Amino acid sequence: MKHITFYLDFISPYAYLAFEELPVALMGLSYSVRYKPVFLGGLLKHNGVLGPAEVPPKRAWIYRHVQWLAQRQGVELAFPAMHPFNPLGLLRLAIATQAQGLPNRYVCETLFKHVWTGGADAADAARLQAVTALLAPGREPGEDSVKAQLKAHSDEAIAQGVFGVPSYEVDGKVFWGLDALPMLRAYLEGDAWLADNDADKRWNAVQAIPSGIPSRTA
Repeated sequence: MKHITFYLDFISPYAYLAFEELPVALMGLSYSVRYKPVFLGGLLKHNGVLGPAEVPPKRAWIYRHVQWLAQRQGVELAFPAMHPFNPLGLLRLAIATQAQGLPNRYVCETLFKHVWTGGADAADAARLQAVTALLAPGREPGEDSVKAQLKAHSDEAIAQGVFGVPSYEVDGKVFWGLDALPMLRAYLEGDAWLADNDADKRWNAVQAIPSGIPSRTA
């Protein structure tokens, strides 16, 4: 059985769609999933890139695209009253529901639905209080231990090479994005291109391709 770590942030519509699609995309395979909330803003800052919603034309395209994808997948999706928003309250709530900061699928589903159905303000204090009461976490989301676990998850993700969400790590390999689910399935099935003797060499060879654009730190 393969073990998948699913890195997510509830702010991401693509993470929501991938969360909904994962059981369908991997149907019939033997695997387990650990859901790890991470702060997308921290990943973006570490890599020195703007968030998708900080580039106005890209923001408009993403909002169109995810609505089209949702209706194609048969997934209910309504944008929250404001987006982007500060997701830290939801991330910390998810972390607080489990001792190791690994929320189960029900918790993640509840929080994704909180954001992506109904069209309400995802960060509204009263709504956050209500969903906290529903999930009844074993710890206070504002505790230092919860904040530390969220940071540890994010630091771990960065160390693994995660730069965005949704990302799925298995056997040290990171697959990024909703559209990577077919590739993830192929890997789990033992696809020859990904699993033969030269697979790791091919996987890592892309890092040696020279870039013709100077780095920002040069």
